[in-house]
Amino acid sequence: MKLNERAVVYIPDGAEEKKALSRTTHLAISAHQDDIEFMAYSPIAECFGKKDQWFCGVVTTDGAGSPRSGIYANFTDEDMKKIRITEQKKAAFVGEYSAQILLGYSSAEVKKKQNESVVSDYLSIFRAARPKYVYTHNLADKHDTHVATALKVIEALRLLEKDEKPEKVYGCEVWRDLDWVGDEEKVYLDCGAHPNLSRCLSSVFDSQITGGKRYDLAAEGRRLANATFSASHACDTYAGLNYAMDLTPLMADPSIDIGEYVAGFIQRFEKSVRETIQKFSGDR
Repeated sequence: MKLNERAVVYIPDGAEEKKALSRTTHLAISAHQDDIEFMAYSPIAECFGKKDQWFCGVVTTDGAGSPRSGIYANFTDEDMKKIRITEQKKAAFVGEYSAQILLGYSSAEVKKKQNESVVSDYLSIFRAARPKYVYTHNLADKHDTHVATALKVIEALRLLEKDEKPEKVYGCEVWRDLDWVGDEEKVYLDCGAHPNLSRCLSSVFDSQITGGKRYDLAAEGRRLANATFSASHACDTYAGLNYAMDLTPLMADPSIDIGEYVAGFIQRFEKSVRETIQKFSGDR
């Protein structure tokens, strides 16, 4: 696996790199440290303690722009990069990931439209890991770096040969919920297993929580809310739930316009809202 010179590959159980990557079944690619633990807890939990399923995480940016306060208030960007790497390694160890890859790009580099280095790194990882399932950010996310990351993931997936492609690609919620997606189109990611592990993974990113963002509480709250509000006329069937958008068609058919594909979800949501209002209003 050939990656850019800033990349760090961490293997918690000390396995040889080729083995750690080749045993991967579930792979998540995020923009930032801690995004993985918030958006892809379901596959982390699914693989936890298993010998036939392994989770691999990929973080694209270096964490230099993180907010900071408290004990981190006077940390430089270089200091924060080191802290963020350490925190992500802690999460990988606690979650028993097969491997954790940190690519070390700046956010500006990821958001650059033509950055073949990022795409090349993703391509190298896909070919080394051959995952069955891929998780990344959804394309309706409100964070620019998240959307840019997802677009480059799709670009890399489209370059794979047919026999190299994963079975499924999911775009997960972080900086925007996906509860507005039609129920028949939502991908339901069960986050109810190992609640103690979920809390540990969310809490290990102390530099962010101390920095004034209670991501740990927010992530758990979203999962609980999704689980309860996912069905209005049935008892809860999930203890925790994340939603995702199915991005597999974008990988399978490069002729599909990405913007139009995402707009389709929005248009169908609008249509559903209008039809419900018309159904019960006097306006015809």
